[in-house]
Amino acid sequence: MTDGRPDIETVRAALAPHGLFLRGVVAFDGAADAPRLACGRPAASVALIGNIGGSMWPAFRQWRRGRADDGGENPLDDWSKTVIRPLAARLDATAWFPSDPPWQPFQRWAMRAEGLRPSPLGILIHPVYGLWHGYRGALGFEDRLEAASEPAGPHPCEACVEKPCLSTCPAGAVRAGGFDVAACRDHLRGVRGQADCMIAGCLARAACPVGADYRYGGDQLRFHMAALSL
Repeated sequence: MTDGRPDIETVRAALAPHGLFLRGVVAFDGAADAPRLACGRPAASVALIGNIGGSMWPAFRQWRRGRADDGGENPLDDWSKTVIRPLAARLDATAWFPSDPPWQPFQRWAMRAEGLRPSPLGILIHPVYGLWHGYRGALGFEDRLEAASEPAGPHPCEACVEKPCLSTCPAGAVRAGGFDVAACRDHLRGVRGQADCMIAGCLARAACPVGADYRYGGDQLRFHMAALSL
């Protein structure tokens, strides 16, 4: 902390050993949509915390191996909390998680913080990381958190001519007009889905050429697929 204000470098340094990154900051400036902190006052800024590619996987895997229950029923959510909650207490911030109420608009925050837009799969697509990133939590501060914002650049899907995500999905669930959740789930429950997407990860997601270097490894892909509520 510096002069009672949150220090951006302190946040980054605390996250680095866990393979997590400060993904962006949303400033509210007294706006009506500012989330309420644990103290009841509105947040002046919210810092989004997440992974880039498989950055968090080694730390998460090591944590899970050290637990007798292999991390419990929701290991990734629990690991995220063990990392982010102590940091929140240290910085006098309020921690929020996508898995827990009060439900916060993580997707909307990410679009404001990083200028991202949804892909046909519904996942926010990053011009560099593609579909291979995520948000594990957020920190709310009563003071303004100063962080230089980086322009997101053009929406990758608009420049993609072939759009392989639309033609690769074996269930035909990925469409220009929206993602058919029911068709996807039906496929994953079936014999074919159990043999392709459930093993190798979403084939439509893997077909996207943006951010291919950040694609999750096989263990991480299978973990996320197995965590789906089918």
